[in-house]
Amino acid sequence: MRANDDSGTDAGADLLPAGAARRRVLFASLVGTTIEFFDFYIYATAAVLVFPALFFPAADPASATLQSLATFALAFFARPVGSALFGHFGDRVGRKATLVAALLTMGVSTVAIGLLPTYAQIGVAAPALLALCRLGQGLGLGGEWGGAVLLATENAPPHRRAWYGMFPQLGAPIGFFMATGIFLLLTAGMEAEAFFSWGWRVPFLASAVLVGVGLWVRLRIQETPAFRRVLAGQQRVRLPMAEVLLRHPRALLVGTVLALATFVLFYLMTVFALSWGTSRLGYTREQFLWLQMVGVVCFAATIPLAALYADRFGRRRAMILATLAIFAFGLFFAPLFVAGDPSAVLLFLVLGLALMGLTYGPVGTLLAGQFPAAVRYTGASLAFNLAGIFGASLAPYIATWLAGRYGLQSVGWYLCGAALLTLAALLAAPRQEAEAASRGPRQRDGAHAA
Repeated sequence: MRANDDSGTDAGADLLPAGAARRRVLFASLVGTTIEFFDFYIYATAAVLVFPALFFPAADPASATLQSLATFALAFFARPVGSALFGHFGDRVGRKATLVAALLTMGVSTVAIGLLPTYAQIGVAAPALLALCRLGQGLGLGGEWGGAVLLATENAPPHRRAWYGMFPQLGAPIGFFMATGIFLLLTAGMEAEAFFSWGWRVPFLASAVLVGVGLWVRLRIQETPAFRRVLAGQQRVRLPMAEVLLRHPRALLVGTVLALATFVLFYLMTVFALSWGTSRLGYTREQFLWLQMVGVVCFAATIPLAALYADRFGRRRAMILATLAIFAFGLFFAPLFVAGDPSAVLLFLVLGLALMGLTYGPVGTLLAGQFPAAVRYTGASLAFNLAGIFGASLAPYIATWLAGRYGLQSVGWYLCGAALLTLAALLAAPRQEAEAASRGPRQRDGAHAA
């Protein structure tokens, strides 16, 4: 099978939505990932600020934080399972129905966290239930991301796939902005005792409203043109996971490693930075969250810039340049992330999160193009979420351990190492897409969408 057998060729141009239908598709891809990442990030924030005290109080503060970050990592190990489960139905039943199920899975798990009793109320059962809900979040997000990217890119004209593919990617900074904003409002508007008693539950329970909005939007969209062509051509495979593992192992390996630095960078700039900045560098929780909010604005701003560049010059080239910049940033990690200088920390967060946007903008479209439509949901989701295991699940934990034992610059070397691995994968990725990007839309139709 060709990797781009139907991802927007003239043969299926008559199936592409137009006008209001196209805008509805893009909004559906954006709103779903915004909700999913909002849910994911409120857990990440609470894992640093709340859960160590409420769910792991028997340990000393440092150990409690590490235990809390370990539950944070659980979701990344559940995400490939979610990729396989939802990917199977996404490639067999369709993108639309599967995306609805993934959103429900994530939403129910998040609301349940807001209802959990704490360690003081039920003892060790509390962190066990927290871990179970976190696994549910991972399953839902494992099925969400790939479907949202396909919803956008499989409805895109050939010469605008990166632009369409960046809409679900925008859900990450928007979700983070909303999650951080609500925690800032809560901590600023109530006493610490009230926040730790019940205030921290508000973001998790409020997720129910967002999920309702997301479901309403997604139930109004149609199936993607690419999947309708799969159905019309009777191209569905019985076991998409087996097809990916047996017939597309190289694409899976390359896809996993090319997203590695993206994950490492983001979770160093968010979870690790928040934890280290508030526990070791002396910044207050509110002060550091405000600095992160400014950085996230830059994250959101560079995603569309990267998409425009990728559509003009090629997604592979855009990712290579961003990865080289990430390596350079790792060299200056410690000199910028210092105590007593908020302006330096702001520059640190702005640079790091702006680079995150440059790599995150094209990565979804680049991953989707590695696999044919019949197994694209499974393949792209699995590659993305395996990258999450190796690049993000343990990143805050590893970084905390490295910084405590070898100093903060060791975290920068860790980031540099991830960038080198990603660069190697990008150089090993097919070159056809990068060459096709400089030709006209009709000429590009025969090129691989790598």
